[in-house]
This record gives sequence, C-alpha cells and structure tokens, in this order.
Amino acid sequence: MQTLNRTSTTEMEVTSIRLERSLKERLKEIAGSQGYQALIREVLWRYVQQKSGEAPFLLSRDEIQSSVAAIAHQETHCALTGTLIKPRQQMLLGLTLQGDMVPLSVGSLDS
Repeated sequence: MQTLNRTSTTEMEVTSIRLERSLKERLKEIAGSQGYQALIREVLWRYVQQKSGEAPFLLSRDEIQSSVAAIAHQETHCALTGTLIKPRQQMLLGLTLQGDMVPLSVGSLDS
C-alpha cells in the first residue's frame, strides 16, 4: 500500500483517538515499516476521497492479482486510470494483493 503524501508531520495537527488495543496491534502488523499512524491517515484520506467524489488514489497494475467482468450500477472511477465508469457500463472488478475489490475500466489492465 502506498502512502499519500499530503503534508509534513511537523505541519499536522495533533489529534487523539482511542483505539482498542487489538486494533492498534493489527494496524501495526499491517503497516510494517510504514507505521500505523501513516496507515490510519491513508485509510482516512481514501475514505474522504470516496465519499466526496474526488479523483481516487490510483493503484498500479502490479497491485491487481485478478479481475472479473462486471456491470457498473453507480458512477465510479477506475482505480488504475481514474477514468469515469458510468452506470450500466461494462467494467472489471479487480482483486488487489491486499484483498480489496476495486473498480477497473475495460482495457485498463492492457499493457
């Protein structure tokens, strides 16, 4: 997983959040050398982008392990190219190495 570089940590505001100990430990395991706080920021930014309709954080082809054909039911964006996918348009669902399903435009996996 790539980190979204928004601003240096010296320019960030300190915020306190209470997490279950087991959740914090799992986040540390997943984050590895990236650090769990950076992982939390990345997850929150992706959520904000998804809910606000902003251009999505793009993945690389190397992060997609398989795909299946699908039909869009709602407007979305390709996770590789950012291309708009309209309702009732053919698309792919890509399975990432992290186990997430992401929308892909037809042809986005072509070289």
